[in-house]
Amino acid sequence: MSFSGNGNATIRCKYCSACLTVIPGERAIQCAQCNCVTRIRRADRIPVARPAHVPAAFQRARGKKRAVLIGITYAGMRRGCGELRGPVNDVKCMRNLLCQRFGFPSECIIMLTDDQKDPFRLPTKDNIRMAMQWLVQGCSNGDSLVFHFSGLGAQVADEDCDELDAYDEAICPLDLFQKGPILDDEINETIVRPLVHGAKLHAVVDACHSATVLDLPFLSQHVSGPELLAAMGGSPSPTPEACAMVGAMTHSFIKAVECEPQGVTYGRLLTSMKAIMTNAGGCNQLQGPIGAGAPARKVANFSGVQEPNLSCSEMFDVYRKPFAL
Repeated sequence: MSFSGNGNATIRCKYCSACLTVIPGERAIQCAQCNCVTRIRRADRIPVARPAHVPAAFQRARGKKRAVLIGITYAGMRRGCGELRGPVNDVKCMRNLLCQRFGFPSECIIMLTDDQKDPFRLPTKDNIRMAMQWLVQGCSNGDSLVFHFSGLGAQVADEDCDELDAYDEAICPLDLFQKGPILDDEINETIVRPLVHGAKLHAVVDACHSATVLDLPFLSQHVSGPELLAAMGGSPSPTPEACAMVGAMTHSFIKAVECEPQGVTYGRLLTSMKAIMTNAGGCNQLQGPIGAGAPARKVANFSGVQEPNLSCSEMFDVYRKPFAL
């Protein structure tokens, strides 16, 4: 690590040697030149003072059911790759599902999308961090929490030696090139570890490399215990088509929940999601508003490469335990 004349610390991109400015508190940074992610060594990290409490902008109603929904199109950000057109609609559809089907109060849902004018509702790295803190802060027995992310995922070389595949998974915020991705280690530390006995968290992550992005110990199959922390994520897949209106993972999850009866098991839900993906999306209309009220008539690539996965904190029989929010 070196220091420039203006006092900023810099490192070299591991892949193209471009000069990257080190952001205080960050563990990784993405190069704007080659798009690759470089891990910042512990010795080179700059400490940053984090707020002890969630800022007033995130002090929303705190019912027993609350959710954070994030959708990022990366409009104008992805050099030469085009933008994703599904994530914002994914958030709208997920909000409608939670409110209409599962009784989540609308005032207990925070939505971060890159089409909003309020700077505290943009899906920047800082805002995502604050929203995650808000989600679990003061959680208690009986709480049902939902974290939904629709956007880009990434993999970063693991330096903690706690990943079997030698890579950490990550989600990409709006200011990815300035502040880097949010690693699975941080996500686990922020929204999994603070959970108390009896509080339940479900995360639906519609992004590449997202199956273990909450860093939970058990993945899919025969995945039992009264308190479940379930993360439904897609395995590595091609980037969704630019013309897609909703993401494959989000679409299949919502469609499966709508089509299956109350009390469906996790195993049956995953099977239904897989069938919807395999059959090119199945019924292509989702309940609830999308844009100006139009139904979702196009979905991201259902080539069969993407597949729903389930990870969780405890072992259980997926074909016996009912799915419930």
